[in-house]
Amino acid sequence: MDGISFGNGEVKIIDRASITLTGVNKIVSFDDEEFLMETTVGNLRLLGEGLELLKLDTNDGNVKIKGKINSFTYIDGKMKNKEESVLTKLFK
Repeated sequence: MDGISFGNGEVKIIDRASITLTGVNKIVSFDDEEFLMETTVGNLRLLGEGLELLKLDTNDGNVKIKGKINSFTYIDGKMKNKEESVLTKLFK
């Protein structure tokens, strides 16, 4: 598998009130309802309410978020910022 590198990633959710992730390479965008992240095991979309970034360790790729966790999904393909996708839709 040339050019593809998979690392370790761990997701830990406690009482739907907080989530801790490892293996995060980049937070693409976030607000109080959605986080889009690139991780070592794929792109991740986290949805919830009142989401707040508590910890971001860029050296180790650790992220901790609090708020009501509604869902998280690994998605295929390239992720776009919300603002970018809204502008793209407006000018089509």
